[in-house]
Amino acid sequence: MLAALMQPYVDRHELAGAVLLVADIDTVLDLEVVGYADVKAQAPMQSDSLFWIASQSKPIAATALMMLVDEGKVDVEAPVAEYLPEYNDAWQVAEQDNKHQLLVRPSPAIAVHHLLAHTSGLPFSTSIEGPTRDMLPLHVTVRSYAATPLQSAPGSKYQYSNAGINTAARIVEVVCGIPYETFLDERIFHPLGMKDTTFWPSDEQIGRLAKCYRPTTDGKGIEEHLLVQLRYPFNDRSRFAMPGGGLFSTASDCAVFCQMILNGGIYAGNRYLSEAAVTKMTTRHTDPTWQESYGYGWDIGENTFGHSGAVSTNMEVNKKLGLITIFLVQHAGFPGDGGNCYQEFKQRAVDIYG
Repeated sequence: MLAALMQPYVDRHELAGAVLLVADIDTVLDLEVVGYADVKAQAPMQSDSLFWIASQSKPIAATALMMLVDEGKVDVEAPVAEYLPEYNDAWQVAEQDNKHQLLVRPSPAIAVHHLLAHTSGLPFSTSIEGPTRDMLPLHVTVRSYAATPLQSAPGSKYQYSNAGINTAARIVEVVCGIPYETFLDERIFHPLGMKDTTFWPSDEQIGRLAKCYRPTTDGKGIEEHLLVQLRYPFNDRSRFAMPGGGLFSTASDCAVFCQMILNGGIYAGNRYLSEAAVTKMTTRHTDPTWQESYGYGWDIGENTFGHSGAVSTNMEVNKKLGLITIFLVQHAGFPGDGGNCYQEFKQRAVDIYG
């Protein structure tokens, strides 16, 4: 039924293909596919197709850090410099013109909670992160953030920042003494059974990776598009983990993660987060007068929390209805009416299962 709703977008060459999942707190209610993982090869989308979920990685990073908060190893109110001494030398731009910048010490100092809510004043990224964002180890990129003047005073403005989330992940590494990706594997992915969620997909997983598409120059169709933020091949271990947006995953894995959060930190009878930590993550922490509504790693709606990715993936939890929707595609934009497909899917899912 949900696939049939999406089929006209495929027929009009506005959507290559999609995996559509609806779940409640403990059951997958619907899992459907539509269209193609590879249009040219006419390879159908599969229920276990793999996707670059990009910034859907951010709630996972926030979860990792909040696990340490639960254990008393990290305090979200503490200055970042308490865990990462390089931030003792942080500066903030107070005034600037075309030729000069006036730098001052940030007041207040950047706290851990600023990183999770995109209110740290850190930029999205720094110039050393190129040509792709997986070229350098996390400790190197984080030092570059600490050496870059803040663009606003901590807590004074919302500014979406990979640098902030990456810094939070670096705190996980320093506090635990293990690589960030190892922490995810040992504490989240393996225990939850998220076997297809990784920074480095295997050859077999790459065989299930849906290709990415963008509108053609005339806007009348779609064409293949490389995932330009990452370096190919994706299974090359000389690439580095990018916590703010580097994960690959499947609809089923994303659903398991969302079920754990919806259930107050519990999945299959095992607790991963305290209920207090989940509440903290899924509560708005941006100023109520601001347009942006963000928690710790999650976009916050009136009755929902969720997160999207750079190539149009999306996962959302409706707290009021107890309903999870997962929409996985690989699109750097849609031609025609294609941009409406996600909202149509989500509304139909609510109509049927809400």
